[in-house]
Amino acid sequence: MPDPLMYQQDNFVVLETNQPEQFLTTAELLAKLKNELQQIDFNDLPLELQKFDSLAEQAQHLIDTSCELDIGVGKYLQWYAVRLEK
Repeated sequence: MPDPLMYQQDNFVVLETNQPEQFLTTAELLAKLKNELQQIDFNDLPLELQKFDSLAEQAQHLIDTSCELDIGVGKYLQWYAVRLEK
């Protein structure tokens, strides 16, 4: 049986267009995703996100189920869970 620690997501490395990699906590990533989602027209959001009523729910769904958000042509926003300590 896998160790539950393996599925713990406390920290993420974030890769973004023209930016150095960043290490963010879950709360920081949630805030970043909410900010990015605010800037995207509702009709341009993936259908799976349109079913949620709030930015917080949309952002949390992305964290739980994905590792990238389409933020425009030639741009990228990706995040990956990382463990910073043993």
